[in-house]
Amino acid sequence: MRLQRLWTHRTLLLMCFPAIVFFLIFAYLPMPGLYLAFIKYNYTDGIFRSPFVGWENFRFLVINGDLARLTINTILYNLAFILIGNALQVFVAVLLNELRRKWFKKIAQTFLFLPYFISAVLIGLIAYNFLSYDYGVLNSFLVSVGLDPVKTYSNPNIWPFIIVIVYLWQTTGYGSIIYFAAIMGLDNEIVEAAEIDGANALQRIVHIILPWLKPTFIILLLFSLGGVLKGNFGLFYNLVGANNTMLYPTTDIIETYVFRTLMNNFNFSTGSAVSLYQSVFGFVIVVTCNWVVRKTSPDHSLF
Repeated sequence: MRLQRLWTHRTLLLMCFPAIVFFLIFAYLPMPGLYLAFIKYNYTDGIFRSPFVGWENFRFLVINGDLARLTINTILYNLAFILIGNALQVFVAVLLNELRRKWFKKIAQTFLFLPYFISAVLIGLIAYNFLSYDYGVLNSFLVSVGLDPVKTYSNPNIWPFIIVIVYLWQTTGYGSIIYFAAIMGLDNEIVEAAEIDGANALQRIVHIILPWLKPTFIILLLFSLGGVLKGNFGLFYNLVGANNTMLYPTTDIIETYVFRTLMNNFNFSTGSAVSLYQSVFGFVIVVTCNWVVRKTSPDHSLF
């Protein structure tokens, strides 16, 4: 019976086959490597002969305070990215939908979409040329008008704002496409009926378009919360730098910490412990948020 069902849906299975292979290779086969989090790895003994230390790697992270700092930084950044980003994406999608000139709408979409294709390396270079203390555009302007230059790369308090602004600039146009596509699926007869009844643009947006986007918003929010402990490594690494210890209190996230432990200290066990903690925490958040959504709005839950 099961084989018959598989044969009946063979076309769908064939379409899913590349995704199945991808997750099998990159998600399931590496799972035995989680054992690294519970040993004190050394090159001489290898993975399975290195001494087993249990929860010692996790205890070390908790005691020295790194785990709490990394968790707080990563969660706060991702919450800002998710909440502000999705709200801004909805706003942009609604604005694009309200544009009546198609040629201008296409040009606007193109310019909004372009930043997504700019690499994080180039973004870091642009930021450095703008914020550099000695030669940056910002300080050159401040000096030219008689003001003191700003030491941006030694002031950790301003970097959360810089990182969030750069992230929103890069991803808003791309993210708005999903919401814009959802708006395109709205029945025009509903909008036309509202216009005939005298509804203005703001009333149509508030009472028709935004409720229509609610399921899409909730689903994207749940997917995003699953990665609330997965930072944008490329953006942080290239924008802040890897060795600027003065900015660690406000810019250090789990990905950058793992990278340093692996590349600078060759501490594979600690890096694996942090990664395992990151995955388990993300799983718990997804299950919890989905449970809350299922209780409040069952039609919008993932499972």
